[in-house]
Amino acid sequence: MQAIVLVGGEGTRLRPLTETIPKPALTLVDRPFLAYMIEWLAGHGVSEVVLACGFLPQVLREALAGEEQRAGASIRYAVEPEPLGTAGAIRFAADQLGEELDDRFLALNGDVLTDLDLSALLRADEGCGAVATIGLHPVEDSSAYGLVRRGEGGEVLEFLEKTGEPVAGEVNAGMYVLRRSVLDLIPAERQVSIERDVFPRLAGAGLYGHLLDGYWMDIGTPERYLAASWDILEGRVKTRVEPTREGVLIDSTASVDSDATVGPRAVVGPGCRLAAGATVRDSVLLEDCTLGAGAMVADSILAPGVEVEPAAELIDAVAAANEKVSP
Repeated sequence: MQAIVLVGGEGTRLRPLTETIPKPALTLVDRPFLAYMIEWLAGHGVSEVVLACGFLPQVLREALAGEEQRAGASIRYAVEPEPLGTAGAIRFAADQLGEELDDRFLALNGDVLTDLDLSALLRADEGCGAVATIGLHPVEDSSAYGLVRRGEGGEVLEFLEKTGEPVAGEVNAGMYVLRRSVLDLIPAERQVSIERDVFPRLAGAGLYGHLLDGYWMDIGTPERYLAASWDILEGRVKTRVEPTREGVLIDSTASVDSDATVGPRAVVGPGCRLAAGATVRDSVLLEDCTLGAGAMVADSILAPGVEVEPAAELIDAVAAANEKVSP
């Protein structure tokens, strides 16, 4: 099974963390964010992952070095010359594969942390005669997502992209089983949205949806990035991460003074140094951060190389790479 994963966005809502690194390459707990999706896909029988990317593709390649061996799936890169939208990116990657593209393949948004049962989606697609099948997830507030209304047999009757109405419902989880024939609806080398331009045309004409239970979160904001970190470390989503203790991960190369306080929730990344009396709470420190004596960081994310000077405090903030925080 092949999967085209859309990872072309610039992750603007996560700046300054994503100013020089694409969101899929950003470390989440102990590995690049996209590694979670590749491992999840491989666990559901995907043997080839095609990354439709555009923003800093070489940085993404470097971040995922070795992931093919760890996950057990090959990785290919389709670098867009310009942003082409969700459907345009799928068409571009498909054209790069040419005759190597299977008649039935997966397409997924690459900004989601999930353990939904992808195999169940594939099984549901097999038996319904679909042209495309959307993985759906239940939410209490569908205002920021594509709301899907289905018939009794699972056929999609209506696809409403981001209505802005805070109502409960089944939303587009950003994972699709597609037939090659869907590509005929996507003009080549043009910016096209699969949510706005393709799925509404297929409603009532071979578009199906299947509800999936499990964990699902878009990590596109600092608040969600932190929430996803704690969900990983506290076991609310199935991953390969091994916490130092529940809610906490301290990298083996970090130096933490015995008089420093870490937790109850925290990530202390490679090469970090915490002096006596330093406190890290509900925060993520990416690699090579330094906290001086008595420094305190809470509810924050520190990009690589941040220095929090002795007695300084950083609360509810996102610090840019190599930033210095003074008292």
